[in-house]
Amino acid sequence: MKSTLIKNARIVNEGKTFEADLRIVNDRIAKLESEITAQPGDQIVDATGLHLIPGMIDDQVHFREPGLTHKGTIASESRAAVAGGITSYMEMPNVNPATTTIEALESKFNIAAQHSAANYSFYLGATEENLEQIKRLDPRNHCGVKVFMGASTGNLLVENPTALEGIFRDSPTLIVTHCESGPVISRKREALLSVKPELTIEDHPKLRDAESCFVSSSYAVGLAKQFGSQLHVLHITTEKELALFEPGPIQKKNITAEVCVHHLWFSEQDYPRLGNLIKCNPSIKKQSDRDALLNALHTNQIDIVATDHAPHTWEEKQVAYDVAPAGLPLVQHALLTLLDHVNHNRLSLPQVVYKTAHNPAIRYQISERGFIREGHYADLVLVDTQSPTLVTNENSLYHCGWSPFAGHQFSASIKATWVNGQKVFDGSNVLPRTPTAKRLAFSA
Repeated sequence: MKSTLIKNARIVNEGKTFEADLRIVNDRIAKLESEITAQPGDQIVDATGLHLIPGMIDDQVHFREPGLTHKGTIASESRAAVAGGITSYMEMPNVNPATTTIEALESKFNIAAQHSAANYSFYLGATEENLEQIKRLDPRNHCGVKVFMGASTGNLLVENPTALEGIFRDSPTLIVTHCESGPVISRKREALLSVKPELTIEDHPKLRDAESCFVSSSYAVGLAKQFGSQLHVLHITTEKELALFEPGPIQKKNITAEVCVHHLWFSEQDYPRLGNLIKCNPSIKKQSDRDALLNALHTNQIDIVATDHAPHTWEEKQVAYDVAPAGLPLVQHALLTLLDHVNHNRLSLPQVVYKTAHNPAIRYQISERGFIREGHYADLVLVDTQSPTLVTNENSLYHCGWSPFAGHQFSASIKATWVNGQKVFDGSNVLPRTPTAKRLAFSA
């Protein structure tokens, strides 16, 4: 029996902050009390002055395996994730080949079982022809089906109304959507190129603007209401879209919304400085949109904060805007961005915990994770809100070797991360991996 005793922690859980001790036995939280007496064999962790929170559950990452491993791998990106306090993730299907069959889906689970440092699940990608594969998804073992509604390439692009209706009618799992309208984007492109010879990075939020997002996200919400679907709309970026989502507790919603950390951090004012490094889809938009997104976390129109971590090599980003790939690496620094918002009184620490741990666990019905409760898996993060972290490309663990936050000093630091009771990050290093990460299970 392996036992760890965390002493004198400031625990943040279910809206409360309180001092307590916590004992981990094997992979579970065995005891949570104001004072726990140490026993022989306990590994003692003194958490005086530190906050202990549930590990972040990131419902949207791109780890690039299989087929795009020059950008990242399940091993490399999950190691960066645990260094950033992310203990579980759900990974996207736009790899090579795309994850559009149950066979391909289970192959990714097999890779993760061997190499992932964090708990894992994987989405099946929807196409206009694979409804029978979608119907085979098991709500207890699969996190959901990803639908690219007008913003992808190849067979992952789903625009046919009949195909979309079939997915929204028949999916046995949560439907998650990328909502940008291809026809609107094409029209914006034509208009821009009618007055200038080529597009630049400053055109990105004009090309993929509020209209392109709203047309698609309102369509998805309409389909979900028509068929009574469980819908989760990913990476909301505009103030206009917020009108589509109801405030209130996540437990009562069939339709929920997510925002990503970079859309809460950057604005279009950052394009001249960072260029293609912050090119992503949907685009980073106006400061007023960013402020509205932050406010929507308070009103609970937005339920979950995630990353959409999507690494590309430095060389791939150093090209003309129109051919540069969209996406940026984020998992190592996502929680730190949110702790900076806490430091500047834009969010509270309990709100961060709700949006990154509690609510993902509730929305996806993840079994025994997302909360600091006796009997739950010990997925925990120890945070020092008074110890700053300076980001450099050199200390970023992403396979791509760079971070859009390079040169920024965050106000807090991650001091330790536990996945299923095993310490996987000690504040400086990701520790040698033993088989600790698990496939996420769902209580559908």
